[in-house]
Amino acid sequence: MSAIPRQHVSHAGLVNAVEGTLADFLASQIAALDTVDPALGGFARTARDLVMAGGKRLRPTFAYWGWRGVAGPGASAEPLLPALGALELMHTFALVHDDLMDDSATRRGRPTAHRIFGARHGARFGSSAAILVGDLCLVWADQLLARTPLPPVTLLEVRARYDRMRVEAVAGQYLDVLGETDPSSWSVDRALLVARHKTASYTVQWPLDFGLALAGVTDAEVTEAYRAYGLAVGEAFQLRDDLLGVYGDPAVTGKPACDDLRTGKPTALLMLARRMATPAQLAELESAGIERKATIVTETGAPARVEEMIRSRVTEGLAALASAPIDDEARATLVELATVATQRPA
Repeated sequence: MSAIPRQHVSHAGLVNAVEGTLADFLASQIAALDTVDPALGGFARTARDLVMAGGKRLRPTFAYWGWRGVAGPGASAEPLLPALGALELMHTFALVHDDLMDDSATRRGRPTAHRIFGARHGARFGSSAAILVGDLCLVWADQLLARTPLPPVTLLEVRARYDRMRVEAVAGQYLDVLGETDPSSWSVDRALLVARHKTASYTVQWPLDFGLALAGVTDAEVTEAYRAYGLAVGEAFQLRDDLLGVYGDPAVTGKPACDDLRTGKPTALLMLARRMATPAQLAELESAGIERKATIVTETGAPARVEEMIRSRVTEGLAALASAPIDDEARATLVELATVATQRPA
């Protein structure tokens, strides 16, 4: 297990420490399943590979700095590592199921879980195995979180945030799937509601609050600042994802181009495009090919409007953080993370 230095923590150092914790934990889980049946060991190794396949590790990063904001530079973060790793396992659960629901071919530049298993035994097996991989990652997240060496009363508060995070992510995912059944009846406001629950709450808001709970601190002012910053930056993160879902370069994003247009996902970007389109553009959006649809969306001015929404939300989030009673280094890092999370290259 990699150690986290007490001061001047780099993003790479934090990621290495979390990934070291995950690697140790997953090795023990794979070994246990290997003793039951070799096929189970192989199944668990595929799950491990999906967990360890890279990614931005934003959720443990936000949780760490949420903790650090109140714990200060002298506190040791070693006891936090299982809890931070649990957030990545939960994230893998969400990604695997989301990819299956969207029938996405790649994630992080690699085949998605249902495609990996489908290549072995067919599409139906692939779908079933992907569901089980997601379920296993969620169980692993619970197990790893329970290993966090904190007082029971503190861990109970941490668990309450974790449970709320999971419920909101599932609720947002359901609304996301529901929107695809009748995108013409969806709205920008409802798309933003989905973004709030599916992405903002479990990417930024609740990880920050999770970190606050890890510190064993109850502070209404810090809680409110984290909530306001988390919702604003989390929504901006999803709005950037909406743009990348149409215009992103697969070599950079690790995901197929125009997936949202292919599935008809009613994102805020596409709902704005429908609202801002001329009658002729709206008619063409219904029948055009994928590349032409992407061009029409640009011509409506919706991408520029989404960029404005991203900027305004980041500004709102940073304003909420400005006067919060937290450590100055943590504040500076959270300001930087707001940019990192919302200005990802296409």
